[in-house]
Amino acid sequence: MTLSVLTPAQRRWQRFQTNRRGYYSLWLFSILFILSLFAEVLSNDKPLVIYFEGSYYFPLLTIYPETIFGGDFETEANYKDAYLQQLLTANPANWVLFPPNPYSYNTINYDNAEPNPAAPSPENLLGTDDRGRDVLARLIYGFRLSVIFGLVLTVIGTVIGIMAGAIQGYFGGRIDLLFQRFIEVWGSMPELYLLIIFASIFEPSVSLLVILLSLFGWMGLADYIRAEFLRGRNLDYVKAAQALGVPNFTIMWRHLLPNAMTPVVTFLPFRISGSILALTSLDFLGLGLPPSYPSLGELLAQGKANITAWWLSITTFVVLVGTLILLIFIGEALREAIDTRRG
Repeated sequence: MTLSVLTPAQRRWQRFQTNRRGYYSLWLFSILFILSLFAEVLSNDKPLVIYFEGSYYFPLLTIYPETIFGGDFETEANYKDAYLQQLLTANPANWVLFPPNPYSYNTINYDNAEPNPAAPSPENLLGTDDRGRDVLARLIYGFRLSVIFGLVLTVIGTVIGIMAGAIQGYFGGRIDLLFQRFIEVWGSMPELYLLIIFASIFEPSVSLLVILLSLFGWMGLADYIRAEFLRGRNLDYVKAAQALGVPNFTIMWRHLLPNAMTPVVTFLPFRISGSILALTSLDFLGLGLPPSYPSLGELLAQGKANITAWWLSITTFVVLVGTLILLIFIGEALREAIDTRRG
């Protein structure tokens, strides 16, 4: 009879599963994020499939002029136009399949009888914003943008933080001293003022925000990695590897780094939530993305400017807080799962 021996990773995964709150939060967050990756299929003002006069058309993949469907203009077809919809459905054999929510994040509902921002209705399930754009569509696209922004910013900050902390902790001495003084000076820079200055000089964009926030988002993690490398470099297996002539990079990468990944993995969900909150805050203050981008912060700012339009603030608040709560639950479960004191 053979006994199966679980690896440390398998034991951690089992401990993670025992935390039902974190385990179900991971599943729910993953499902929501995967669905948001197909936002164009879920919410779009372009049909998914058109069957017209015996041929199939896919407007999501190809731009078709209006003349293909019997219109008068060579420009891209506007599938929300009543005249074009009449042309598409004039023949009973023709049919058009729209997404579940037939609005994109920048689609303006010109046929709404109420002034904007309009309250929720059968046409706009969560209402419209002050420009007549569908709130549900902007929430779907805004959630995707926020999570991707948080993931990218977290990956960049984690890589820089690991490299900086590993170099400080492993080599120590003068290198560590110089790095620490640099971090103290760099960390004292007024980040918000720099964002205001660069936002006035350059055109706001996602890449600009990622670059600016990445310049400051690595220092906290670097301190944890530095402490782990300072502790690990004096252990016997590291001294034995150095005595055998193993290169420093190999020792850092293959021996010290795996044992120093505990704080990295533990803080990943919290760093993602912090990045999402930073983007939302900057957009709320008008220092983030342009208004044309689907942004949770911009919706919150609209809700503040239109107090009576409760659907703007409440729906955005639910999406933002729900996302942060799920990430916090996942982070707590990860912290308990990798706790070595639990066996």
